[in-house]
Amino acid sequence: MWRFLTALICMPALISCARQKDPADAILQMKEMSELATVEYTVTKIVKASDEQAWYKVGERRILMSCQASIKAGIDLSQLDATDIRINGSDITLWLPPAKILSLNIRPEDIHTEFEETGFLRSDFTAAERNALMAQGEAQIRKSIPATGILKTAESNAVLFFGNLLRQMGYEKVDVRFGNTPTLSPSLN
Repeated sequence: MWRFLTALICMPALISCARQKDPADAILQMKEMSELATVEYTVTKIVKASDEQAWYKVGERRILMSCQASIKAGIDLSQLDATDIRINGSDITLWLPPAKILSLNIRPEDIHTEFEETGFLRSDFTAAERNALMAQGEAQIRKSIPATGILKTAESNAVLFFGNLLRQMGYEKVDVRFGNTPTLSPSLN
């Protein structure tokens, strides 16, 4: 999120530089930011475990744990180069790399044991068992990321961000696209 705020703070400097230099250079200066996080989701995952069906163990053990993960998605601006920017008078087309997950963070203070039951003849869940359960929870969160729509939201927010930035730089028609920059035939150069 701090990169997004840095971009907003630096926007006037980029705009003033754009008037003095090649407009594409002002956009390529954003490459130095490396990553632009455009969305952050908070996801809660419940993980449960039980080993009461083991025939060789007397008693049962059950645990229910919750964890909260912070997922940031955005654009890797380090992949931008001059061929990703096409300027034609007051029209500009910008090709951005597809959005990607920039970070997934589960803080230790966001992991809670909601319920734990241990039979009289059984030992409590060990730290290693709890860590294994949380690793399982993180894997399930990673697997469910596409269903959240976070990448689509990240791209939509990037379009808004760059659209506003480029309009402030004086462009009337702004087109922001994602994916590979199409190559131009020699006759169009």
